[in-house]
Amino acid sequence: MSIILIGLNHKTAPVEIRERLALDDAACAAGLRSLVDGEVVREGLIVSTCNRVEILSATANDQIEFGAGRVTQFLDTSGQLPPGFLNDHLYRHTDEEAVRHVFRVASSLDSMVVGEPQVLGQVRHAYSLAVEAGTAGRVLNRLVHHTFRVAKRVRTETGIAASAVSISYMAVELGKKIFSSLKGSTVMLIGAGEMAELSAKHLLNAGASRVLIVNRTEATAQQLANQIGSATVVPFEHLDDSLHDADLVICSTGAPDYVLKEEHLRKATARRRKRPTCLIDISVPRNIDPACAKVRNVFLFDIDDLENVITSNIREREREAERAELIVQSEVMQFQQSLRLMDVGPSIGAMREQFQDVARAELARQRKKLGPLTKEQEAAVESLLMSTVNKISHPILNQMRRFYGASDADASQASADLFDLEE
Repeated sequence: MSIILIGLNHKTAPVEIRERLALDDAACAAGLRSLVDGEVVREGLIVSTCNRVEILSATANDQIEFGAGRVTQFLDTSGQLPPGFLNDHLYRHTDEEAVRHVFRVASSLDSMVVGEPQVLGQVRHAYSLAVEAGTAGRVLNRLVHHTFRVAKRVRTETGIAASAVSISYMAVELGKKIFSSLKGSTVMLIGAGEMAELSAKHLLNAGASRVLIVNRTEATAQQLANQIGSATVVPFEHLDDSLHDADLVICSTGAPDYVLKEEHLRKATARRRKRPTCLIDISVPRNIDPACAKVRNVFLFDIDDLENVITSNIREREREAERAELIVQSEVMQFQQSLRLMDVGPSIGAMREQFQDVARAELARQRKKLGPLTKEQEAAVESLLMSTVNKISHPILNQMRRFYGASDADASQASADLFDLEE
């Protein structure tokens, strides 16, 4: 079985392309069921975040190109794009390179902000969707659980997550650069999810005096306000009435279209009397209309702009990332070994059965020479024969496991050829 990973991320595609491929949970589950056919694509998992859309799949060794073609076509169809449109933005990894990429993603070595903690939770969520959809089989199950182990090692054995840096942190840092300081400022959070919660904590630490929370579900907004202790909930339908109060707006919702449009900002800035407003959209798809940037005294940044906000914390994490890369490399080797052993397992089982079948056939051929036997005696003779065969074959099969675990040989095919086993 081969592992294929095809996708795009913040390094290979701008946000206007990534947002075309953003999938919610329902779309991920439905997409997996249509993509995984049990023949060409035998297992599948989709990681869809604000910074990446990747499809991890397992296919037969002789179906790699067909499998890759199906995945690429799926991405084109999902984004309602013409065939080949994504070619310049997609990357493809197979087998060992795919495993290494998954380990690096979950360990936050491939993130916009090295060491940010959210991506591991996103991988866990992607796996749970694949399990619910019934598209995670023995290969992806083993790979994902090994991935969790690698990410834990990186977190505990390096200082990659020691400094408080994340996309939400960078959004607040950007706001501080625009206003020199956020002390005494009013900040509006549109959305009440994990990003909003992290942003709120960073904003309060940065000295923001007033935090307004706007969310379509008012109860969720109130829950966040209670958690952070000093925030005001604004009903979503009153967004326009409070927008003029906000010096900084951070938007992170799951809405499929624009929440803030140009006309909203024109009304708000007219009431602000030339005071600047900073808008930071960390949603994918974007929830703030790019046309808002045309409004005077409005500064609009999207998630790609955050990549330019570099701090000393990030540089420190990158130094720790070198240690993490060594962990990833050693774990890739271990996983490849376990995958080879998994492949040889059925062949070893088939060999053991073949040895036993030969013994039973010989017993049947020589049975008449033994004369009359009771049922207990016949059972004892067969048990003695099977025990002898197992003891003789055991060191041979163990040696085969060690050989295939330490080599790059195609274990299952070599075993089948050697012992003339059926597929």
